[in-house]
Amino acid sequence: MPTDTRTAARPASARQFFSRGGTLSKWHPNYEFRAGQAEMAEAVESAITDKRHLIVEAGTGTGKTLAYLVPALLSGQRIVVSTGTKNLQEQLFFKDIPFLQEHFSRPLKVCYMKGRANYACRQKIYDAEKEPVLAGLEEVVDFHAISEWEKTTEFGDRSEIKSLPEASSAWAKLDARSDLCTGQKCPNYERCFITLMHQRAMESDIIIVNHHLFFADLSLKDENYEGGILPEYHAVVFDEAHEIESVAGDYFGMSVSNYKLQDLRRDLSAVGRMKKFGTPELDRILERLEELTAQFFNLFGEGDRRVAFTGRDAFREDNEEIYSDLLAALDLVGSHLKLIQNPPEEIQPLFRRAMELSMGLRFVMEENDERYVYWMEKRGRGCFLQATPIDVSHFLAEKLFHKVDTIVLTSATLAVAGGFEFVEKRLGVENARTLVVPGHFDYRKQALLYVPQEMPEPRNPAFGKAASDEVTRILGHSRGRAFVLFTSYQQMRLVYDAVSFEIEYPTLLQGTAPKSALLDRFRSTPNCVLFATASFWQGVDVPGEQLSCVIIDKLPFAAPNDPVVNARIESIRKAGGNPFYDYQIPQAAIALKQGFGRLIRSKSDRGVLVLLDNRITKQRYGQVFFDSLPDYGFTTRLADVEKFFDV
Repeated sequence: MPTDTRTAARPASARQFFSRGGTLSKWHPNYEFRAGQAEMAEAVESAITDKRHLIVEAGTGTGKTLAYLVPALLSGQRIVVSTGTKNLQEQLFFKDIPFLQEHFSRPLKVCYMKGRANYACRQKIYDAEKEPVLAGLEEVVDFHAISEWEKTTEFGDRSEIKSLPEASSAWAKLDARSDLCTGQKCPNYERCFITLMHQRAMESDIIIVNHHLFFADLSLKDENYEGGILPEYHAVVFDEAHEIESVAGDYFGMSVSNYKLQDLRRDLSAVGRMKKFGTPELDRILERLEELTAQFFNLFGEGDRRVAFTGRDAFREDNEEIYSDLLAALDLVGSHLKLIQNPPEEIQPLFRRAMELSMGLRFVMEENDERYVYWMEKRGRGCFLQATPIDVSHFLAEKLFHKVDTIVLTSATLAVAGGFEFVEKRLGVENARTLVVPGHFDYRKQALLYVPQEMPEPRNPAFGKAASDEVTRILGHSRGRAFVLFTSYQQMRLVYDAVSFEIEYPTLLQGTAPKSALLDRFRSTPNCVLFATASFWQGVDVPGEQLSCVIIDKLPFAAPNDPVVNARIESIRKAGGNPFYDYQIPQAAIALKQGFGRLIRSKSDRGVLVLLDNRITKQRYGQVFFDSLPDYGFTTRLADVEKFFDV
């Protein structure tokens, strides 16, 4: 009879768990000891015990998720694990935690939390059965699936409904986002999926969230909202920590859009009908709000773009009447809602939204806080006015690193040329312990980095044609099986149009289908080639021969004309720094590591990495990139690529 591994499976320390002959090796006769995993686990355990911050770069194959989960579970404290993607969040909860639970004698108290829009609202579903909120056959079909699922689901998480389309408009009418939430006054508060999620969090030792939810919580606490989203915690582990600056910037900033105003108008109208407080006067106010919203946001013109919002004072003066009328309409909405006799519970969240939109619009249009960059983005029918912190390090230092005992930052891509000065400065981390754990793979044997020397510079008009020709030659040797990744959509389409007619292999182009569908087709189509941009540079995992080549067109410098990037460059320059070496190069080095990280995902993977930008070999700063990358084999000869694939 097999022995119950749980009886002797409670390790006292990370070392006992991960060492040669330790707990993990006893569970798995084929377990391969990884020195880096053991070293990282001990460092995490020590940081929690000593109340210190820790930065760890852990290369692919280290097994870093277990290296932080085990010491977190052994600590006996409540610890939040924050991931960059929902995929990793679900892997931790549905794969890693059940694996550990099999061998722990005590129940592991772990939960995962997502943003409210991922959960169904029971009250909205019940109301929709009585009120005509659905439009069209598709919404009716989706509603039926959601309604039946609601009767049996434990968590209320939309990812459980595999048949529900990603962009389901029915789901958007039934989710639990706070826009119409009446909180404890809701008849279904006790059974609410958000209430149940919070209860699980209060009872958990480990709470698994994503970065967006974590910083939403941090920003709510900053605004003195009662309780925030997460319960009190002693430590945070940020996995995929290279994304923190960008996400934190979104939540410590301010954003107002025509969509938010249109949603307020739509919800007020619908709830007014449903709860019988609608009046001809409210209808007139809402029609005026809709009219002014369209007029105001039309002032920003047509065509997709993302630009600095300069000359705001002059813009306000030129358009004073429309701007003032829009603010007055929002204030009038608030005043009208305050006067409603015996108001239904839904009035309070609607009133709060109207006041927040008024405050946000005033901030982005009138505030002159030099800590922010003010900018505008047109995307399709949407117009977004934004205020983003130029430097999030002060916010993070004050609200996070100075307040929480232990913060662990980890990723496969945090170090630049072996050091963490860049991430420490950008995020406001002081006196942190640091550790670089090399990848678990033999990169020199498994991967060849090829940089062609005859290519024109990327700014040269001849680069596109030369890149297309080189990509065609490389794909011939790799027999397809490649990601071709670009730093711009324009370059992606140009090269795709040229190459797809020249090669005999099936091709996929980003934008022609959802990302998940493209990845599924890539994995299942022999010799396939995927042409894509930034969203495929990270968090994409295709192990095995199906992906044997990753081609990147240029060193991934952030566009200096992007308003946020430009503001950060200027801020560093004003402070006496060198923005190219202090910001642009380190950021690009981390991004390049992310892109190349798609290729070698297991010990049996082999493949060629191609960088068509030979500035890495011809400019002095190129050494920073080489010093940041793993120790790949290297060549400047296409013949070596051919030989590599012929082995």
